[in-house]
Amino acid sequence: MAYDETLATRVRGLIGDLPGVTEKKMFGALVFFLRGNMSCGVYGDGLIVRMSPDDSAAALAEPGARVPEMGGRPMKNWVQVEPDHLADDGDLDGWVQRGVAYAGTLPAK
Repeated sequence: MAYDETLATRVRGLIGDLPGVTEKKMFGALVFFLRGNMSCGVYGDGLIVRMSPDDSAAALAEPGARVPEMGGRPMKNWVQVEPDHLADDGDLDGWVQRGVAYAGTLPAK
């Protein structure tokens, strides 16, 4: 599955200049790392966001959020946001910042 280049450009514009942010293509997605820890990524035409267990459980109650699957298996502590809920730059930024905030709590790799 190819990822949405336009969405990737939007995410890059939000966090690409932060110290310690890198990106890598993996599993058909473009994943953004903070200090070596995955924070979020563009998967298909949606966004996947890494969060703490408590935050991911709460986020799944929000409109457009669901548990992502990779190879038919649910991804624990990740949330997938449908593209209809990412059209607004503020909404996209809110989701991306959650992933960056969580990755920032983890030790650098």
